[in-house]
Amino acid sequence: MKNLLKSLWKWTKRLMIAFFAFSILSVVALRFLPVYITPLMLIRSTAALVHGEHVRMEKTWEPLYKISPSLELAVFCSEDQDFFNHHGFNFDAIKSAWKHDERSKRLRGASTISQQTAKNVFLYPSRSWVRKGFEAYFTILIEFIWGKRRIMEVYLNVVELGKGIYGAEAASEFYFSKHAKDLTPSEAASLAAILPDPLKWSPVNPGPYVTERRQWILGQMDNYGGLPVKH
Repeated sequence: MKNLLKSLWKWTKRLMIAFFAFSILSVVALRFLPVYITPLMLIRSTAALVHGEHVRMEKTWEPLYKISPSLELAVFCSEDQDFFNHHGFNFDAIKSAWKHDERSKRLRGASTISQQTAKNVFLYPSRSWVRKGFEAYFTILIEFIWGKRRIMEVYLNVVELGKGIYGAEAASEFYFSKHAKDLTPSEAASLAAILPDPLKWSPVNPGPYVTERRQWILGQMDNYGGLPVKH
């Protein structure tokens, strides 16, 4: 029994070392390489195949300088206005969301852009504590290794913005027939407005909630005038 436990512990340590080595090397590599595919894209495509649906995966990688600053600002305003102040986690938002969820059946998210990017690139959609733990781990890694500019660049290139539509360039071409660099502030705000539920909402056929959210985002964009810091 003692030998069995020693053997299990030895293999556990090897697996842990392998995981940490592979995850760190992956984050370092993706600091420089485009992210062409994510677990969510594979999950959505597999689900479509299983249900006999057409598989769509529209995605084009573009560097940040080829994406409209208006979209960057719109996402900042809608998703994480403390993005440049925190180190991956907004603990005030987490505390507020926790209190809200205790008294409401409608859950409120508190994930930062960094957390969303870590989840989108390395993990899968789930509310389990195990997945949240891995999300926190990868969030720390990308904050330390990538920095804010790269995190925003990756986020805007992999975020889901419709059924089979990922990233700013694909969404701009699909909804507005233009490149991401040519998006107007209103169009950028429209895309940012659907981020909480991109499979349900549309930036070109918005309902009352999305319209109201877009106007709020535009107001926030006007207040800031631009991103608060150079990054």
